[in-house]
Amino acid sequence: MEILSILLTIAGLCLFETITSIDNAIINAEVLSTMSERAKRWFLVWGLLFAVFVIRGMLPWLIVWASAPSLGPVGALTATFSSDPAVIAAVAEAAPVLLVGGGTFLVFLFFHWLFLEKKEFGIRGERYIATKGVWFFAVVSILLAAIVWLALGRNPLMAFGAVIGSSAFFIVHGFRQSAEEQEKKMVTGDLSDISKLFYLEIIDATFSIDGVTGAFAFTLSVPLIIIGNGIGALIVRELTVRNAENIRNYRYLKNGAMYSIFCLGVIMLLDSFGAEIPAYVSPVITFAIVGYFLFMSIRAGPPESTS
Repeated sequence: MEILSILLTIAGLCLFETITSIDNAIINAEVLSTMSERAKRWFLVWGLLFAVFVIRGMLPWLIVWASAPSLGPVGALTATFSSDPAVIAAVAEAAPVLLVGGGTFLVFLFFHWLFLEKKEFGIRGERYIATKGVWFFAVVSILLAAIVWLALGRNPLMAFGAVIGSSAFFIVHGFRQSAEEQEKKMVTGDLSDISKLFYLEIIDATFSIDGVTGAFAFTLSVPLIIIGNGIGALIVRELTVRNAENIRNYRYLKNGAMYSIFCLGVIMLLDSFGAEIPAYVSPVITFAIVGYFLFMSIRAGPPESTS
């Protein structure tokens, strides 16, 4: 890979990890505000190491390894930098299955936000779609059926990958929904700092799945994913400590994150079916979408509830 392509990929991964973890930073800040200084320091130091090296480091590595077991643990880590024809062939064979699963997960995530989640309405039509929440399940069911049907004609394992991606979405969504309910108890209840630390690590793990999954739209290189997502995790921790409340003032940043997720999901699905999309497309699209919604946020000012 050329150095410019590597830098662009890392920058895109960093930005994507940061914007998809905005809600995580806000939740972390709210819970940390109820904890002792010692517990805060533990979370911000050791919790950061766990978030970067264990979750954002091991998860993409395990995903690649599981997708192509023939690579082995070392091969899964270094596959995209290898010149071995056998390794290249193994990656090429496994990539469609990985990409279709990740793409399905991300597209489901976007439609759930569009139809069912509370949001600031930034684009015409969002308010109307939000009144038709019941259609979420119809849309994703039809979408999954179409992906599986197309995948069966190409590679049965791709169809299985799409089902795994949809299953992963509903499992992660269930954990995240439960975690959000527990947040109220964490903030208002009389719970120990240890309980709160465990909660923060669990919810950080669930939020990290979005960033790790979307990272494969940028690259299949595990080292680059670890670097890009790791830097993003560092930024999220910094926002947690210093500027979590200010993030709320940028009312449309979450919109930017979700539209980025949708575009990356579509790119992954197209890639899985053989479309040759240049590597620079994912980071460029991410920067463009986030930049647009950041501009909208600055122009609109803080939400009324925070003014």
